[in-house]
Amino acid sequence: MILPSLGSTTSSRDLAATALAELRRESQDIYNRIHSIAEDAEFVRQVRRHYGDLPLLPNMRCGAWYVDPDTVGGCPSQYTYFKSTDGHTNNWSFNLRRPNLHILPLIVQYHGLILVDSTRAGKRMPDALSKTVPIWCSVINRALVLKHPSSFDGWDTALYTPPGVVSTQEHCQIETKLDEWAAELAASFYEIPELQHPLRPVWITPATSTYPNLSSNALSFYPVVCLSASKQVTDGLERRTAGFTYIQGSGDDHELWSMGLTPNVFWRNRDQLLNATRSALPDLVHALTSCSDTPRGRGTDELCLTPIDHVSGLISLCSTSTLQFAMPLIATSSMAVVCLTSNDLCQVWNASTAEPSRWLCIQVPEGKKGQHDFLRTVLPQSVPFIKRHLVDGHKVCIACDSGSDTSVGVCVTVLALFFREDGSFNPLENGQHNLSKAILNTRLQWIISSYPKANPTRTTLKRVNDFLLSPLSRGSSTLNDREWHTRMTGLTLMSFYVLHTQSPSNIPRV
Repeated sequence: MILPSLGSTTSSRDLAATALAELRRESQDIYNRIHSIAEDAEFVRQVRRHYGDLPLLPNMRCGAWYVDPDTVGGCPSQYTYFKSTDGHTNNWSFNLRRPNLHILPLIVQYHGLILVDSTRAGKRMPDALSKTVPIWCSVINRALVLKHPSSFDGWDTALYTPPGVVSTQEHCQIETKLDEWAAELAASFYEIPELQHPLRPVWITPATSTYPNLSSNALSFYPVVCLSASKQVTDGLERRTAGFTYIQGSGDDHELWSMGLTPNVFWRNRDQLLNATRSALPDLVHALTSCSDTPRGRGTDELCLTPIDHVSGLISLCSTSTLQFAMPLIATSSMAVVCLTSNDLCQVWNASTAEPSRWLCIQVPEGKKGQHDFLRTVLPQSVPFIKRHLVDGHKVCIACDSGSDTSVGVCVTVLALFFREDGSFNPLENGQHNLSKAILNTRLQWIISSYPKANPTRTTLKRVNDFLLSPLSRGSSTLNDREWHTRMTGLTLMSFYVLHTQSPSNIPRV
């Protein structure tokens, strides 16, 4: 027997490491990514042409890379957010923070729709399409039966999952949880529009040989077509004769490869980007992203403030980029503005604002420090500012960079403190001792019902809970009723918060 020498073993390891590094480099290469996206987007267009009557919606965030915004009208409501983690094994969920109820009227109007998403190597379709959407369909169907039992007798509430993708065991495990989720949805603030037919998922991938017949005249259900855009390939990569390496699920995790490119910028400059050489592409992307003058959304129709209907539009939400475009409208109104941004916009906007008293701009760092500042600076400053303007009869707009995170956290706080269950404004009511997580969840549901884009992080919601429900915030051991009332209804919220986060021995007694 001839044993390999130490040198040959080391050489093999070096070759393996080099090959792995080359695969990693190719998978992160923006040239490969956008050409792979273009190939998958062509398949999406083919399916769209086949089902010409059905609207085509991207499942955010990955799906947005494969759908031309012009094909969905650029409307801010024309997207979905079915999260794959809600379908991960043993982590199945119907999340009331992501109910996606805003697409139900669209389904009724067009007798179905197409959802576009993708996944990386190792799967035929993402968990969002194979499990999260099927869970959603069944829970919606069951919740309607709970809310209107006499109207939906014999209604199909079964769970449908793609064979060969979801095992029989996992399917049965999910089924045991559906009634509980349906009961939670039926008991929530959300209104579910009545449907003429139950929802049912249907799946299409590049491996589908024959598209199912979805003619509305022949169906007893509303089809929710789950379209997985990417072809499943070995190891997730496949060489193309056109001079690029095809990468399965290229739109996923775009922060790792996009160099600041967004789906909106990609589609506005698609031909220019795809015609660029590999060496020229990075400079072109930098130029396009630097001069982009449209918010990182899905089109110019998003350039509007979204009022919260349940409080009669007294509070609106938007992103800071949308706020920039809405400034002429705001300048001619009496609306007050709270702007939370990590960019250097505060000095510019403060200097250009005609009425500084109606403007509060707080620069919030990104990352952990930003979350610390959210609790210690943003909430203590913004809450009394908003209350003061609401008392004066002014509407208030709250904006953050994403339009979906910290601004929503501030909004939840204000709605919990100063609005009754019926949505009426009552800043003098001393009922904040009754605050609970259930009340905060309901306030978030008020927001999502009007503003489906709202998607605050767990950390943001935890900071809201800390601010409103923690012992020091609530004052269970150090604040008497008069102090609590002063803190929640006066104008010195910030000073009280700073004071009562000091050690108890330093807190003066009243």
